[in-house]
Amino acid sequence: MAEQDGLMRAHPEPVEHRTTTVDQGRFCLARCTCGWRGPARRARSQARTDAEGHVGD
Repeated sequence: MAEQDGLMRAHPEPVEHRTTTVDQGRFCLARCTCGWRGPARRARSQARTDAEGHVGD
C-alpha cells in the first residue's frame, strides 16, 4: 500500500466509466475512458449495448 500525506489508502480511487462508440471502416466498437474496448460490431446498436454492459459491471 502506498502512503500519501500520512494516510494509508487500501483501495485506489474509483475509475469513472465514460463510454463512446467509434467507427472504424465498416465496423463500430465501444471504448471506455478506463481503457476497455469492446469487440468490433457491424451494428452501432450492438456496440452501444456492449458499452452499457461494461458500465453496468
